[in-house]
Amino acid sequence: MTPKEEFISVFVGNPRLHKHGHWRAHVDYEICLHTNSMCFRKKASTVRRRYREFVWLRRSLEQNALIIEIPKLPPWNPFFSLRNVEQVRQRMKGLQEFLATVLHTPLLLSDSRLHLFLQSDLSVKKMQRCALGKARYTVAEAIQRFDSVCVTPLEDDKASRDSDCERYDFYRLSEKQGRCRVDPMRLPAAPPRRAWA
Repeated sequence: MTPKEEFISVFVGNPRLHKHGHWRAHVDYEICLHTNSMCFRKKASTVRRRYREFVWLRRSLEQNALIIEIPKLPPWNPFFSLRNVEQVRQRMKGLQEFLATVLHTPLLLSDSRLHLFLQSDLSVKKMQRCALGKARYTVAEAIQRFDSVCVTPLEDDKASRDSDCERYDFYRLSEKQGRCRVDPMRLPAAPPRRAWA
């Protein structure tokens, strides 16, 4: 019996608008991760992150891995609009390419902030504190406590799934590309973000 080839698959999509009063708003994106890599505690997870959290992650990785060139993020655009479908697609594509490159750089896979970013719903401040060992919980506990909805493969590989995961009907994992498929232009209302420790 041959061992399975290790893979890490990531998809960025499903933008969601969050309004703050009449004049302020931000968009967050769903990040679907599916892997069989021993580097990850959960083999499938989904989390939502906004652009400035990606900026934080890139800066954090850059500070920690001085000898590695960290990939660029899509440029910040002060005129970014959710109504401009092409802008939304380009940003999601750029964020996905950034994460895919990071996840295929072995030295970066040991950074706990990357794991917290992808597999917990902690804020930037809490991720930073947890990574520095200044929180009441470890990185592993933060990831385990996060009750994400997992993207599950179409093939029946139950051994690679966590028992606390549910299946989302609107996800489809492409066996060829290893990515979940969602309607990237759907903008459902955002649920309130949980605040724990």
